[in-house]
Amino acid sequence: MRDDDAPLRYDPQAVETRWQRRWDERRRFAATVDPARPACYVLEMFPYPSGRIHMGHVRNYSIGDVIARVRRMQGYAVLHPIGWDAFGLPAENAAIQHGAHPARWTHDNIAHMRQQLRRLGFSYDWDREVATCDPAYYRWEQLFFVRMLERGLAYRRRATVNWCAHCATVLANEQVIDGRCWRCDGVVTERDLEQWFLRITAYAEELLRDLDRLAGWPERVVSMQRNWIGRSEGAEIAFPLDGLDGEVCVFTTRPDTLFGVTSVTLAVEHPLVPTLVAGRPEAAAVEAFAARVRATPPTERATGKEGVATGAACRHPITGARLPVYVANFVLMGYGTGAVMAVPAHDQRDFELARVLGLPVKVVVQPEGERLDPATMTEAWEGPGRLVDSGEFTDLDSDAAKRAIADAVQARGLGGPTVSYRLRDWGISRQRYWGAPIPVVFCDRDGVVPVPEHDLPVVLPEDVAITGVAGSPLAADDAFVRTTCPRCGGAARRETDTMDTFMESSWYFLRYVSPRRDDVPFDAGELAYWVGRDGVEQYIGGIEHAVLHLLYSRFFTKVLRDLGYVHVDEPFQSLLTQGMVIKDGAKMSKSKGNVVDPDYLIERYGADTARLFCLFAAPPERDLDWSDQGVEGMSRFLHRLWRLVHGLAGRLAPPGAVVVADAGPDRDLHRLVHRTIQRVSDDVGERWHFNTAIAAVMELVTGVAAAADSASPAVLREAVDTTLVLLAPFVPHLASELWEASGHADDVDAAGWPIADPAALVLDTVEMPVQVNGKVRARIIVRADADERELLAAALADPRVQTHVAGRALRKQVVVPGRLVSLVV
Repeated sequence: MRDDDAPLRYDPQAVETRWQRRWDERRRFAATVDPARPACYVLEMFPYPSGRIHMGHVRNYSIGDVIARVRRMQGYAVLHPIGWDAFGLPAENAAIQHGAHPARWTHDNIAHMRQQLRRLGFSYDWDREVATCDPAYYRWEQLFFVRMLERGLAYRRRATVNWCAHCATVLANEQVIDGRCWRCDGVVTERDLEQWFLRITAYAEELLRDLDRLAGWPERVVSMQRNWIGRSEGAEIAFPLDGLDGEVCVFTTRPDTLFGVTSVTLAVEHPLVPTLVAGRPEAAAVEAFAARVRATPPTERATGKEGVATGAACRHPITGARLPVYVANFVLMGYGTGAVMAVPAHDQRDFELARVLGLPVKVVVQPEGERLDPATMTEAWEGPGRLVDSGEFTDLDSDAAKRAIADAVQARGLGGPTVSYRLRDWGISRQRYWGAPIPVVFCDRDGVVPVPEHDLPVVLPEDVAITGVAGSPLAADDAFVRTTCPRCGGAARRETDTMDTFMESSWYFLRYVSPRRDDVPFDAGELAYWVGRDGVEQYIGGIEHAVLHLLYSRFFTKVLRDLGYVHVDEPFQSLLTQGMVIKDGAKMSKSKGNVVDPDYLIERYGADTARLFCLFAAPPERDLDWSDQGVEGMSRFLHRLWRLVHGLAGRLAPPGAVVVADAGPDRDLHRLVHRTIQRVSDDVGERWHFNTAIAAVMELVTGVAAAADSASPAVLREAVDTTLVLLAPFVPHLASELWEASGHADDVDAAGWPIADPAALVLDTVEMPVQVNGKVRARIIVRADADERELLAAALADPRVQTHVAGRALRKQVVVPGRLVSLVV
């Protein structure tokens, strides 16, 4: 059969519009609880409504859509929702630049992006759509905050925080990347502000321990979270101040080096610094040094070790020796206690500062087989060894000394063994407008008072002036700020900071189970069915969210569990992190001028072609190199398939015809069909190797075309139907259209996922290579069940093999049935 026998032309836009309308009319993808079927919750990270989707979105959502469609065809009840991460700085910045209110800008963008996603045919349950800027959504977030406040998991304190001058707001530690703002890439400095925090550190050990349960997560993400949480075993040690009340507390993983301490070093932000320098001649130098260090981004402070003496001193907790106190640029208030015991001989940073300031270096750990001399050392010895000059602990090895010295400090009431974490509490205050209001008021009589549940939500007012002046416009809105205290009825003022937008994205996946309930945040029945005790079955998104969103979501889930809202420990069972879309050697971005517009692709080639290319060009976890030729190739394949199926439509047996494929072309095509089912089921159903699954279907299409004039109508029907069912998750519009055109009354989605027939996979004959002295000299066709003797005889009888062995002694033969015959002559 020739391709040009097909009577119809493939018009992607007409086909896709027709099927999208039909799916909507039939509510084809509405998720309903069905106890008779297993549940499957498939979710891609929801988008920020920036105005237009990009190819990264297309790839991410195409991956999720394939998984959702395959699971439906496998008999699962599938929840596949979509929504909008709608609060954030870009909306506010756009309002300043273009004079559009953030709410209008956001909702206009949502409308446009919703239409773009619909044009791509994603199988979302649009009835469950949420937008985080909707008061009906953030009302529950405010309630969660109030419950955390009641439990002591939310608190307010003055703190040194990361400050982005460009965004005019605070950033959490996780939002500072190499000293720059995660959103605008501006330099981050530090400020002292009153801030709201969530006590994520209370869950540090559980967050770390439960990483071992995340078998379905990429090891890279697990490792990044493990490193960020940063568990360290060591000792907390207090150094009493000399001549002053109080003490300097440090955490160290090397208590074995305690007798090598020659000074104590503080961060310039340490709260003891003003007390230590008060009235001392060193005060001016310390204040000037602190001002200079504060103006330096934290990640750049360690470039060149600098320090200044405070004039104060403390006492060694065991020997009582007087130790001077310094402030230094490399000690950060955000890590440990903001103070370190300086051991120049055994810590490289301390060593470098000691050489700069001329401080003493005292060796107390000698490595095996060496004798360190402080006068000639060029770097610190940070390894283990045996203790020297350490009083009663001399001659202990490092490990034993760590335990013994920590216990000795504890016996003196000056600390003891402890565990420390790199993780710091999550600062959620943002000094911007477009975010969820923090539901507390400040009363002169009653202090900080949470807004009662019956008064929630505290609605973000929209009649405010967005001027671009630093700080939140809420603070200047008297109608919002002035209120009454819910406890005493007196005058009060509202909190004008808004919540970090990562608050909204930390629990949105739970709201999808019952987004229209206004009496509870989560319907118990839907929650139990879709989320159960294991979380979302499959989550898909970028690796860049490994520490931010994914860590916060894990924390939030555990808090909601402890508050009694959910019965799950972890939010996501399996995580697939897709790679970036690369063009001209760089990630697609407007600034690089290498963006491909999805709308252009849809207009020119159709949504199915755009989807197919994104899924075929690379495995999901790898970066995808954009190729215009690759897109053209996918389009040609779909046009070819269209012509092939229409050309065969009149020759196919009725749907459901009995297949008899005993010999010849029928047997070969029948076997190819079931081999393809097996390959695609393995690649899509287990490993998500979409590119190899598509390649397998392409081979089947080639086989169908080759057998079109020789195979029987029943076998051709089986081959065409299988092709369309296997392709339906990838190119749902085209598959649906061809399924109907080939004589089916039902939708292809209802066909069910095919199962390979083991009998059809059994080969009558196999092709095996024959090696002579390590080189392949022939390939022989033999019975699949031939034994070693038959295989050896067949190999030796092959004329091509005889050419290389004639007249020569056969020294060795290796026969592996089904694999190869190897001869050594």
